[in-house]
Amino acid sequence: MYLQLERGVSPETSRSYQSDLKQFMAHIRHTLSVNDLLQPGAIDSFHIRSFLKSLSDQGLKKPSLARKLACLKSFFRFLVEDGRIPRNPASTVRSPRQGTRLPTVLTKDEANTLLDASASQRWIELRNHAILETLYASGARVSELVGLNWGDVDLETRSIRLRGKGKKERMVPIGTVAAEVILEYQRHLPHKNKVVPTGTSAPLVPCPGSQPLFLNARGGRLTARSVERMMKQETGHRFNKTVTPHTLRHSFATHLLDEGADLRAIQELLGHASLATTQKYTHVATDQLMAVYDRAHPRSGSSHSIPPEGDLLKR
Repeated sequence: MYLQLERGVSPETSRSYQSDLKQFMAHIRHTLSVNDLLQPGAIDSFHIRSFLKSLSDQGLKKPSLARKLACLKSFFRFLVEDGRIPRNPASTVRSPRQGTRLPTVLTKDEANTLLDASASQRWIELRNHAILETLYASGARVSELVGLNWGDVDLETRSIRLRGKGKKERMVPIGTVAAEVILEYQRHLPHKNKVVPTGTSAPLVPCPGSQPLFLNARGGRLTARSVERMMKQETGHRFNKTVTPHTLRHSFATHLLDEGADLRAIQELLGHASLATTQKYTHVATDQLMAVYDRAHPRSGSSHSIPPEGDLLKR
C-alpha cells in the first residue's frame, strides 16, 4: 500500500518489489537465526552484499541486480522513516556498474512491415493491431498503455492521456492512422463492451469513460504480460531480433530524432524526468547515421563502399 499510495508506483512495480523482498528473506533464512530474522535491525550491509553475490553467481545480469538493490534501499529507507530501525543497511552498498547499453530499435522499414500487416475483422486481432499502432505512435510504456481508459482517448484531437511514473499525467498525440485503427477496433468490440470515444459521433452504446481501452478475451483489462506475449507471437517469425513494447518506445524516440525532432520535445513525449535519460537516443541515431555513411560514402573505408577497380579507372 505504501508503494502505491505514497510513492505512486505502478501495480507491476509493487509486485516486483514484493517478489524481490521475498527472495531476499529466503536468502536471509540461510544466514541468520530465527530470532534475529524477526529483527530487521539485525540485517547489515554484509547480508545485502551476500544476497547480491549469490544472485550474480546464479547468472543474474547487472540491471536486475541493480533493481533488487534499489528495492532493498527503498524498503529499509521506509523502515528508518517509520522509526523501526536506526539506519539503512543498504545505503552503503554500491549499485553494480553497468556498461552503456543502447536500446534495440526497429528500422523505419521494419516498423512499417510490422504495422502494415493486414488484420482480420476479429476484434482481438484488431485490438492487437491497435496496440501496436498506439505504442509506436505515442511512445507509451506498456504499463501506461494497459492503464488507458476510453475516457483517456480523444479521437477528434487524436491524442491520449498517459499516466506515467509517480502518477504524472501527460497528453500525447497519436496521429491519424492510430486513431483510425482504434476506432475500427472499437467498432468490432462485442456489443456489451461498446463505448463512444471522445470526438466521434458513431451510434454506439455509451459506457463509462473509466472502462479499459484494451480488453482481454473475458472483457477485463489487459495486462502488461499479455501485451508482451502477444508481441512475441506477432513478431517472432518476422524479425531476427526480439521485439518488445519497449522496442516500439525506443523506435518512436529514435525515428523522431532522425527526422529532426527537438530532444526536449521527445523528453516530454516520453515522460522522462531527466533529459539525460532521453539523450541515449542521440547515440542510437549517431550509430545509424554512421552505418549509412559506411554503406554509402565511397571514401568511408568500408569494404562494401569501395567501388570496383574498373569503376575507379572510369573516373
